Amino acid sequence: MISLHSITEAALADASRRTGLVPGDLKVISADAVTWPDGSLGCPQPGRMYTQASVPGFRVRIGAGGRVLDYHANARGGLVLCPAGRSTEPPPAEAI
Repeated sequence: MISLHSITEAALADASRRTGLVPGDLKVISADAVTWPDGSLGCPQPGRMYTQASVPGFRVRIGAGGRVLDYHANARGGLVLCPAGRSTEPPPAEAI
């Protein structure tokens, strides 16, 4: 299983690559272990079907030059950048 720290580092590296900013110019806004309600990891793509089981994972939000990059991941390290407007909030821990 992947750790929150390693997912955060991977998200920072990806954000740096995408934005051209050095990691020191990026800010971790939040980094949390979450349980996604399904296989979309809280970032469903139109027209796709997903497993309907809870998926343990992570959410990392990074500030990058006035933008917020929202990364979602599963516990195995599968990391996706979720575009603005498509991200859904993970349910509260007690709702699972």
